[in-house]
Amino acid sequence: MPHSPQEKKKAITRLRRIQGQAAALERAVEAGTECGLLLQQMAALRGAVNGLMSEVLEGHLRETFGGNDKASSKAMKAGVDDVLTLIRSYLK
Repeated sequence: MPHSPQEKKKAITRLRRIQGQAAALERAVEAGTECGLLLQQMAALRGAVNGLMSEVLEGHLRETFGGNDKASSKAMKAGVDDVLTLIRSYLK
């Protein structure tokens, strides 16, 4: 969950964009759009959702395990970075 007002605004903006993509996909299905174009729209929608999920997950992991406070060890921050790299590659 984004915590700062700026993070919340960014997440809501992305969600609204995703809603627009989903509505466009629905219209395309109703219009009988060719399968190739539908699949392309679906891939874009999936990418948008995965991007949002990645951002929220990154914020959660950094807040929980690798915060920006001085008490967090370099090893812990490096571990969080490694996990996030792995997750990002999986979500692509």
